Amino acid sequence: MNITVCIKRTPDTETRVRIGDDGVSIDPAGVKYIMSPYDEMAVEAALKTTEAVGDGEVHVLTFGSPDAVETLRSGLAMGADSGILLTGDPTMDGLATAKVLTAELEGRSDDLVLFGVKAVDDDQQQVGPMVATLLDRPCVTAVAAFEVKDGVATCHREVEGGMEVVEVPLPAVLTVTKGEFEPRYASLKGIMAAKRKPLEQKEAADVEPRLVVDRLGLPPARPEGRIVGEGPDAVPELVRLLREEAKVI
Repeated sequence: MNITVCIKRTPDTETRVRIGDDGVSIDPAGVKYIMSPYDEMAVEAALKTTEAVGDGEVHVLTFGSPDAVETLRSGLAMGADSGILLTGDPTMDGLATAKVLTAELEGRSDDLVLFGVKAVDDDQQQVGPMVATLLDRPCVTAVAAFEVKDGVATCHREVEGGMEVVEVPLPAVLTVTKGEFEPRYASLKGIMAAKRKPLEQKEAADVEPRLVVDRLGLPPARPEGRIVGEGPDAVPELVRLLREEAKVI
């Protein structure tokens, strides 16, 4: 069982983001970068799957700047066997990213390719399904749990009012969301071992992005709060403001 997990280096969700001087990117100064949390769940899913099968390898793959080596090391410290960095400049064009990843993946013999359901910086939720289409493999998205047996992945997806079960033959592409795969903490032994595991760097395939960011802007400032009174006597005025000004009732 060979599994490749595609991961992404993203700003920490608790980082205060500032717009760069160019107006189309964020200012990296003081920004802490992490592996996208949903990608951590995908790595955990891969590790649990190989452990359940009893044999196989987990590989982590990313597309980004040389700084993304740190993100790959995080995956190796969790337990992945090797890492590959495709060096280049990712953009907001999800299809361009999918083509870069596909150029690497189509030469591999993976039973599963896993993604986080989305990256926490752009929230596009599209690269995984695009890669599946380009590879001509079945795809199941937003998988909360799955198991592999006899060449088939049985996937569980939470839907409104219940759980949907989807079976797909391998090789397949899955995108993983919150569910059974709570990421494990990297142990000191795992962190030290990660330094000795194979990590390959190669130039990413040359794919011209067709989507360009025109500008970035901060959301408008929230208006200051207003106190309309105290106790039951304030209720009629509050209701009027909610109906006539806020228009929420």
